Amino acid sequence: MYFSWAFVAVTALATFGRVLALPLEGTPVESRQDSEAALPKIDPSMNPVDALQELQSAVEEAMPPREPQQGSQEVHARYRACAKRLGGSDQAGEKGLCSLPSKGPEEWGAAQTRYDDFVALHVNLTLSVHGSGLFLAWHRAFVWSYETALRDECGYKGTQPYWNWFADTEDLTKSPVFDGSDTSLGGDGELVQHNGSLGGARHIYLPSGAGGGCIKSGPFKDASASIGPFNPAMDGLGPVVLDLSVYNPRCIQRDLNSYAMGRWYTTAKLLNSEVQGRYPDQFLGLHTTGHHYSINSDNADLYSSPNDPAFFLHHALFDRLYWMHQILHPAEAREVAGTVTLQDRPPSRNATVEDILDMGAVSESHPIKDMFDTLGGDSLCSIYL
Repeated sequence: MYFSWAFVAVTALATFGRVLALPLEGTPVESRQDSEAALPKIDPSMNPVDALQELQSAVEEAMPPREPQQGSQEVHARYRACAKRLGGSDQAGEKGLCSLPSKGPEEWGAAQTRYDDFVALHVNLTLSVHGSGLFLAWHRAFVWSYETALRDECGYKGTQPYWNWFADTEDLTKSPVFDGSDTSLGGDGELVQHNGSLGGARHIYLPSGAGGGCIKSGPFKDASASIGPFNPAMDGLGPVVLDLSVYNPRCIQRDLNSYAMGRWYTTAKLLNSEVQGRYPDQFLGLHTTGHHYSINSDNADLYSSPNDPAFFLHHALFDRLYWMHQILHPAEAREVAGTVTLQDRPPSRNATVEDILDMGAVSESHPIKDMFDTLGGDSLCSIYL
Protein backbone atom coordinates (compact mmCIF):
# COMPACT_ATOMS: atom_id res chain seq x y z
CA MET A 1 0.00 0.00 0.00
CA TYR A 2 1.30 3.42 -0.93
CA PHE A 3 0.58 6.91 0.31
CA SER A 4 1.67 9.68 -2.05
CA TRP A 5 0.59 13.11 -3.17
CA ALA A 6 2.12 13.74 -6.61
CA PHE A 7 0.49 14.85 -9.80
CA VAL A 8 2.51 12.17 -11.56
CA ALA A 9 1.07 8.71 -12.11
CA VAL A 10 2.52 5.84 -10.08
CA THR A 11 1.58 2.19 -10.45
CA ALA A 12 -0.31 0.70 -7.50
CA LEU A 13 0.39 -2.74 -6.13
CA ALA A 14 -3.01 -4.36 -5.83
CA THR A 15 -1.82 -6.47 -2.93
CA PHE A 16 -1.03 -3.42 -0.80
CA GLY A 17 -3.45 -0.78 -2.04
CA ARG A 18 -3.64 2.70 -3.51
CA VAL A 19 -0.74 4.91 -4.55
CA LEU A 20 -0.76 8.48 -3.23
CA ALA A 21 2.01 10.60 -4.75
CA LEU A 22 4.07 13.45 -3.30
CA PRO A 23 3.73 16.76 -5.19
CA LEU A 24 7.39 17.40 -5.91
CA GLU A 25 8.44 20.95 -6.65
CA GLY A 26 8.45 21.62 -10.39
CA THR A 27 5.77 19.06 -11.28
CA PRO A 28 3.74 20.53 -14.17
CA VAL A 29 0.17 21.48 -13.32
CA GLU A 30 -0.98 20.10 -16.68
CA SER A 31 -0.44 16.56 -15.41
CA ARG A 32 -3.07 17.00 -12.68
CA GLN A 33 -6.36 15.26 -13.28
CA ASP A 34 -9.42 17.53 -13.27
CA SER A 35 -10.86 15.61 -10.34
CA GLU A 36 -7.94 16.46 -8.07
CA ALA A 37 -7.71 19.46 -5.78
CA ALA A 38 -5.06 22.12 -6.33
CA LEU A 39 -2.11 20.47 -4.61
CA PRO A 40 0.87 22.36 -3.23
CA LYS A 41 4.29 21.71 -4.74
CA ILE A 42 6.45 20.34 -1.99
CA ASP A 43 10.23 20.31 -2.06
CA PRO A 44 11.27 16.83 -0.83
CA SER A 45 14.02 18.45 1.26
CA MET A 46 11.42 20.42 3.25
CA ASN A 47 11.00 19.67 6.94
CA PRO A 48 8.23 17.02 7.09
CA VAL A 49 6.32 18.97 9.75
CA ASP A 50 6.18 21.95 7.37
CA ALA A 51 5.26 19.67 4.48
CA LEU A 52 2.29 18.29 6.40
CA GLN A 53 1.17 21.81 7.21
CA GLU A 54 1.31 22.69 3.51
CA LEU A 55 -0.88 19.69 2.78
CA GLN A 56 -3.24 20.57 5.63
CA SER A 57 -3.69 24.07 4.20
CA ALA A 58 -4.47 22.58 0.79
CA VAL A 59 -7.00 20.24 2.40
CA GLU A 60 -8.78 23.09 4.16
CA GLU A 61 -9.06 25.00 0.89
CA ALA A 62 -10.30 21.92 -0.96
CA MET A 63 -12.92 20.78 1.55
CA PRO A 64 -16.33 21.00 -0.12
CA PRO A 65 -19.11 22.99 1.58
CA ARG A 66 -21.45 20.87 3.66
CA GLU A 67 -25.01 21.10 4.80
CA PRO A 68 -25.27 21.17 8.61
CA GLN A 69 -25.67 17.69 10.11
CA GLN A 70 -27.43 16.70 13.29
CA GLY A 71 -25.08 16.46 16.24
CA SER A 72 -21.70 18.10 16.61
CA GLN A 73 -18.62 17.92 14.44
CA GLU A 74 -15.60 16.48 16.22
CA VAL A 75 -12.18 18.03 15.67
CA HIS A 76 -9.08 15.87 16.07
CA ALA A 77 -5.98 17.84 17.05
CA ARG A 78 -2.37 16.83 17.58
CA TYR A 79 -1.38 15.67 21.05
CA ARG A 80 1.43 18.22 21.23
CA ALA A 81 -1.06 21.09 21.05
CA CYS A 82 -3.67 19.74 23.44
CA ALA A 83 -1.72 17.75 26.05
CA LYS A 84 -1.89 20.51 28.67
CA ARG A 85 -5.51 21.30 27.84
CA LEU A 86 -6.51 17.65 28.19
CA GLY A 87 -5.12 17.78 31.71
CA GLY A 88 -5.07 14.00 32.06
CA SER A 89 -8.67 13.43 30.92
CA ASP A 90 -7.51 11.27 28.01
CA GLN A 91 -5.49 9.07 30.34
CA ALA A 92 -8.38 8.97 32.81
CA GLY A 93 -10.70 7.77 30.06
CA GLU A 94 -8.28 5.04 29.03
CA LYS A 95 -7.84 3.94 32.61
CA GLY A 96 -11.63 3.93 32.87
CA LEU A 97 -11.81 1.37 30.08
CA CYS A 98 -9.21 -0.64 31.97
CA SER A 99 -11.49 -0.78 35.02
CA LEU A 100 -14.68 -1.79 33.22
CA PRO A 101 -15.32 -5.52 32.70
CA SER A 102 -14.89 -7.16 29.32
CA LYS A 103 -17.90 -7.57 27.05
CA GLY A 104 -16.09 -10.06 24.85
CA PRO A 105 -17.12 -13.63 24.02
CA GLU A 106 -16.07 -16.59 26.14
CA GLU A 107 -13.26 -17.52 23.76
CA TRP A 108 -11.60 -14.19 24.59
CA GLY A 109 -10.83 -15.51 28.06
CA ALA A 110 -7.66 -13.44 28.34
CA ALA A 111 -9.68 -10.23 28.04
CA GLN A 112 -10.40 -9.05 31.57
CA THR A 113 -11.37 -5.43 30.90
CA ARG A 114 -13.18 -3.32 28.34
CA TYR A 115 -9.80 -2.10 27.10
CA ASP A 116 -8.74 -5.72 26.60
CA ASP A 117 -11.69 -6.16 24.24
CA PHE A 118 -9.99 -3.81 21.77
CA VAL A 119 -6.71 -5.71 22.03
CA ALA A 120 -8.47 -9.06 21.58
CA LEU A 121 -10.36 -7.87 18.51
CA HIS A 122 -7.14 -6.64 16.91
CA VAL A 123 -5.45 -9.96 17.65
CA ASN A 124 -8.35 -11.93 16.23
CA LEU A 125 -8.42 -10.00 12.92
CA THR A 126 -4.70 -9.30 12.41
CA LEU A 127 -4.30 -11.50 9.35
CA SER A 128 -7.16 -9.84 7.47
CA VAL A 129 -6.89 -6.14 8.44
CA HIS A 130 -3.18 -5.61 7.72
CA GLY A 131 -1.56 -5.51 4.29
CA SER A 132 -5.01 -5.83 2.75
CA GLY A 133 -7.83 -3.81 1.23
CA LEU A 134 -9.42 -3.57 4.68
CA PHE A 135 -6.46 -1.89 6.36
CA LEU A 136 -7.31 1.82 6.10
CA ALA A 137 -11.07 1.61 6.65
CA TRP A 138 -10.88 -1.00 9.41
CA HIS A 139 -8.37 0.97 11.45
CA ARG A 140 -10.43 4.13 10.97
CA ALA A 141 -13.45 2.30 12.37
CA PHE A 142 -11.33 0.79 15.16
CA VAL A 143 -9.95 4.14 16.37
CA TRP A 144 -13.39 5.72 16.07
CA SER A 145 -14.92 2.89 18.13
CA TYR A 146 -12.24 3.36 20.78
CA GLU A 147 -12.87 7.11 20.96
CA THR A 148 -16.61 6.50 21.21
CA ALA A 149 -16.10 4.05 24.08
CA LEU A 150 -13.93 6.57 25.94
CA ARG A 151 -16.71 9.15 25.73
CA ASP A 152 -19.81 7.00 26.16
CA GLU A 153 -18.51 4.55 28.75
CA CYS A 154 -15.88 6.54 30.64
CA GLY A 155 -17.06 10.14 30.46
CA TYR A 156 -14.14 11.41 28.37
CA LYS A 157 -14.95 14.93 27.13
CA GLY A 158 -12.41 15.29 24.35
CA THR A 159 -11.67 13.69 20.99
CA GLN A 160 -8.98 11.22 19.96
CA PRO A 161 -5.75 13.22 19.50
CA TYR A 162 -3.03 12.14 17.09
CA TRP A 163 0.72 11.86 17.57
CA ASN A 164 2.67 13.74 14.91
CA TRP A 165 5.61 11.39 14.42
CA PHE A 166 7.44 13.87 12.21
CA ALA A 167 7.86 16.34 15.09
CA ASP A 168 9.71 13.79 17.23
CA THR A 169 12.31 12.27 14.93
CA GLU A 170 15.32 13.62 16.84
CA ASP A 171 14.50 12.47 20.37
CA LEU A 172 11.35 10.50 21.06
CA THR A 173 11.84 10.74 24.84
CA LYS A 174 11.27 14.51 24.67
CA SER A 175 7.93 14.16 22.90
CA PRO A 176 4.95 15.35 25.00
CA VAL A 177 3.45 11.95 24.25
CA PHE A 178 6.33 10.02 25.86
CA ASP A 179 8.20 12.42 28.17
CA GLY A 180 6.82 10.78 31.31
CA SER A 181 4.97 13.91 32.46
CA ASP A 182 1.51 13.85 34.01
CA THR A 183 -0.07 14.75 30.65
CA SER A 184 1.86 12.14 28.65
CA LEU A 185 1.10 8.50 27.94
CA GLY A 186 4.04 7.54 30.10
CA GLY A 187 7.76 7.50 29.40
CA ASP A 188 10.32 4.97 28.26
CA GLY A 189 10.73 1.53 29.74
CA GLU A 190 13.28 0.61 32.37
CA LEU A 191 16.64 -0.25 30.85
CA VAL A 192 16.80 -3.90 29.87
CA GLN A 193 19.84 -5.00 27.92
CA HIS A 194 18.82 -6.75 24.73
CA ASN A 195 20.08 -7.30 21.22
CA GLY A 196 17.67 -5.01 19.41
CA SER A 197 14.62 -5.96 17.41
CA LEU A 198 13.88 -7.58 14.08
CA GLY A 199 11.42 -5.48 12.11
CA GLY A 200 9.68 -5.91 8.78
CA ALA A 201 8.81 -9.59 9.05
CA ARG A 202 12.26 -10.10 10.61
CA HIS A 203 14.10 -8.74 7.58
CA ILE A 204 15.36 -5.51 9.18
CA TYR A 205 17.59 -5.26 12.26
CA LEU A 206 16.90 -2.33 14.57
CA PRO A 207 19.31 -1.50 17.41
CA SER A 208 18.05 -1.32 20.98
CA GLY A 209 17.18 1.94 22.69
CA ALA A 210 17.68 2.87 26.34
CA GLY A 211 14.57 1.07 27.60
CA GLY A 212 12.99 -2.27 26.88
CA GLY A 213 11.41 -2.92 30.27
CA CYS A 214 8.28 -1.80 32.11
CA ILE A 215 7.17 1.82 31.62
CA LYS A 216 9.08 3.67 34.34
CA SER A 217 7.29 7.02 34.61
CA GLY A 218 4.06 8.85 33.89
CA PRO A 219 0.37 7.93 34.04
CA PHE A 220 0.80 4.40 32.67
CA LYS A 221 3.75 3.43 34.85
CA ASP A 222 1.72 0.73 36.60
CA ALA A 223 -0.50 -0.23 33.67
CA SER A 224 -0.72 -3.91 32.80
CA ALA A 225 -1.44 -6.03 29.76
CA SER A 226 -3.45 -9.25 29.84
CA ILE A 227 -3.16 -10.51 26.27
CA GLY A 228 -0.18 -11.85 24.32
CA PRO A 229 2.57 -11.55 23.31
CA PHE A 230 1.84 -13.39 20.08
CA ASN A 231 4.65 -12.31 17.77
CA PRO A 232 7.24 -10.26 19.72
CA ALA A 233 9.96 -8.57 17.68
CA MET A 234 12.13 -8.05 20.76
CA ASP A 235 13.54 -10.62 23.16
CA GLY A 236 12.45 -10.38 26.78
CA LEU A 237 8.68 -10.02 26.37
CA GLY A 238 8.03 -13.37 27.96
CA PRO A 239 6.85 -16.67 26.48
CA VAL A 240 4.76 -16.45 23.33
CA VAL A 241 1.04 -16.97 23.86
CA LEU A 242 -0.85 -18.72 21.08
CA ASP A 243 -4.43 -18.45 22.28
CA LEU A 244 -6.78 -15.59 23.23
CA SER A 245 -8.03 -17.72 26.10
CA VAL A 246 -4.67 -17.53 27.92
CA TYR A 247 -4.62 -14.78 30.56
CA ASN A 248 -1.06 -13.45 30.81
CA PRO A 249 -0.86 -10.43 33.17
CA ARG A 250 2.32 -8.37 32.93
CA CYS A 251 3.51 -4.77 32.71
CA ILE A 252 3.50 -2.77 29.47
CA GLN A 253 7.03 -2.50 28.08
CA ARG A 254 8.59 0.17 25.86
CA ASP A 255 11.92 0.78 24.19
CA LEU A 256 11.65 4.29 22.71
CA ASN A 257 14.02 4.59 19.79
CA SER A 258 14.52 7.37 17.25
CA TYR A 259 16.66 5.19 14.96
CA ALA A 260 13.85 4.16 12.60
CA MET A 261 12.12 7.54 12.78
CA GLY A 262 15.24 9.44 11.77
CA ARG A 263 15.72 7.15 8.79
CA TRP A 264 12.20 6.95 7.40
CA TYR A 265 10.16 9.85 8.73
CA THR A 266 11.30 12.38 6.16
CA THR A 267 9.30 14.22 3.52
CA ALA A 268 10.97 12.49 0.58
CA LYS A 269 11.10 8.95 1.98
CA LEU A 270 7.72 8.77 3.64
CA LEU A 271 5.16 10.84 1.77
CA ASN A 272 6.40 9.32 -1.47
CA SER A 273 6.72 5.75 -0.21
CA GLU A 274 4.72 2.70 0.76
CA VAL A 275 2.51 2.49 3.80
CA GLN A 276 3.41 -1.13 4.54
CA GLY A 277 7.02 -0.99 3.37
CA ARG A 278 9.26 -3.26 1.33
CA TYR A 279 10.87 -5.39 3.97
CA PRO A 280 13.31 -7.41 1.84
CA ASP A 281 14.58 -4.06 0.51
CA GLN A 282 15.21 -2.83 4.07
CA PHE A 283 12.40 -0.26 4.04
CA LEU A 284 9.98 -0.31 6.99
CA GLY A 285 7.27 1.96 5.62
CA LEU A 286 5.03 4.52 7.27
CA HIS A 287 2.93 2.15 9.35
CA THR A 288 5.61 -0.12 10.74
CA THR A 289 8.14 2.60 11.55
CA GLY A 290 5.75 4.31 13.97
CA HIS A 291 4.22 2.08 16.55
CA HIS A 292 6.17 -1.07 15.86
CA TYR A 293 9.79 0.05 15.81
CA SER A 294 9.90 3.48 17.45
CA ILE A 295 7.83 2.68 20.53
CA ASN A 296 8.91 -0.97 20.26
CA SER A 297 8.40 -3.75 22.83
CA ASP A 298 4.64 -4.38 23.22
CA ASN A 299 3.89 -2.05 20.32
CA ALA A 300 6.15 -4.10 18.05
CA ASP A 301 3.84 -7.11 18.20
CA LEU A 302 1.70 -6.94 15.07
CA TYR A 303 -1.08 -8.83 16.83
CA SER A 304 -1.30 -7.35 20.32
CA SER A 305 0.18 -3.86 19.73
CA PRO A 306 -2.95 -2.11 21.13
CA ASN A 307 -1.78 -3.25 24.58
CA ASP A 308 0.11 0.07 24.55
CA PRO A 309 -2.40 2.97 24.44
CA ALA A 310 0.01 4.89 22.19
CA PHE A 311 -1.32 2.63 19.43
CA PHE A 312 -4.40 4.80 19.05
CA LEU A 313 -2.46 8.07 18.76
CA HIS A 314 -0.25 6.52 16.10
CA HIS A 315 -3.21 5.31 14.06
CA ALA A 316 -5.04 8.61 14.48
CA LEU A 317 -2.24 10.36 12.56
CA PHE A 318 -2.28 7.58 10.02
CA ASP A 319 -5.99 8.16 9.55
CA ARG A 320 -5.34 11.88 9.23
CA LEU A 321 -3.06 11.19 6.24
CA TYR A 322 -5.73 8.96 4.71
CA TRP A 323 -8.32 11.71 5.28
CA MET A 324 -6.06 14.31 3.63
CA HIS A 325 -5.55 12.10 0.60
CA GLN A 326 -9.29 11.53 0.23
CA ILE A 327 -10.02 15.26 0.17
CA LEU A 328 -7.18 16.07 -2.22
CA HIS A 329 -8.02 13.13 -4.52
CA PRO A 330 -11.84 12.90 -4.48
CA ALA A 331 -11.94 10.60 -7.51
CA GLU A 332 -10.11 7.97 -5.46
CA ALA A 333 -11.71 8.72 -2.10
CA ARG A 334 -14.20 5.84 -2.28
CA GLU A 335 -11.96 3.23 -3.84
CA VAL A 336 -10.60 0.08 -2.26
CA ALA A 337 -7.52 -1.79 -3.45
CA GLY A 338 -6.19 -5.09 -2.19
CA THR A 339 -7.48 -8.48 -1.15
CA VAL A 340 -8.88 -9.61 2.20
CA THR A 341 -5.77 -11.38 3.53
CA LEU A 342 -2.38 -10.16 4.74
CA GLN A 343 -0.26 -9.58 1.62
CA ASP A 344 -2.68 -11.91 -0.17
CA ARG A 345 -1.49 -14.94 1.81
CA PRO A 346 -3.32 -17.19 1.37
CA PRO A 347 -4.60 -15.92 -1.98
CA SER A 348 -8.04 -14.37 -1.57
CA ARG A 349 -10.66 -12.31 -3.39
CA ASN A 350 -10.44 -8.54 -3.79
CA ALA A 351 -11.96 -6.41 -1.07
CA THR A 352 -15.12 -4.46 -1.96
CA VAL A 353 -16.84 -1.42 -0.48
CA GLU A 354 -19.60 -3.72 0.79
CA ASP A 355 -17.23 -5.77 2.97
CA ILE A 356 -18.16 -5.54 6.64
CA LEU A 357 -15.56 -4.11 9.01
CA ASP A 358 -15.89 -6.48 11.95
CA MET A 359 -15.86 -4.62 15.29
CA GLY A 360 -16.78 -7.68 17.30
CA ALA A 361 -17.57 -6.87 20.92
CA VAL A 362 -16.22 -3.31 20.84
CA SER A 363 -18.91 -1.58 18.76
CA GLU A 364 -21.31 -1.85 15.84
CA SER A 365 -19.84 -3.18 12.58
CA HIS A 366 -20.13 -1.20 9.35
CA PRO A 367 -19.36 -1.79 5.65
CA ILE A 368 -16.23 -0.17 4.25
CA LYS A 369 -18.31 2.37 2.34
CA ASP A 370 -19.56 3.86 5.63
CA MET A 371 -16.01 4.83 6.57
CA PHE A 372 -15.16 6.84 3.44
CA ASP A 373 -16.72 10.16 4.40
CA THR A 374 -15.72 11.50 7.83
CA LEU A 375 -18.37 14.21 7.53
CA GLY A 376 -21.11 11.96 6.23
CA GLY A 377 -23.19 12.39 9.35
CA ASP A 378 -24.29 8.75 9.66
CA SER A 379 -21.32 6.96 11.19
CA LEU A 380 -18.60 9.61 11.35
CA CYS A 381 -18.58 13.37 11.82
CA SER A 382 -15.05 14.67 12.28
CA ILE A 383 -12.15 16.56 10.73
CA TYR A 384 -8.44 16.83 11.51
CA LEU A 385 -6.47 19.99 12.29
